[in-house]
Amino acid sequence: MLDNLFTPTHLIIILVIALLIFGPRKLPELGKGLGEGLKGFKDGIKGGGDAAKQENVAKTEATPTPQPK
Repeated sequence: MLDNLFTPTHLIIILVIALLIFGPRKLPELGKGLGEGLKGFKDGIKGGGDAAKQENVAKTEATPTPQPK
């Protein structure tokens, strides 16, 4: 049933429907957001906590360390 779902004809129909719904100006923004989301998802699965480690390093660099008196 779902074997022929992604044939070129179906993909063109889906693209036309998306273009009608979102318009030509909004479609590139949606594609960019979707791509960034997928990239973040893949990085989260691959790296585990690399992004969290970088955020922690940035936070510790941003906060001043108390100087001994």
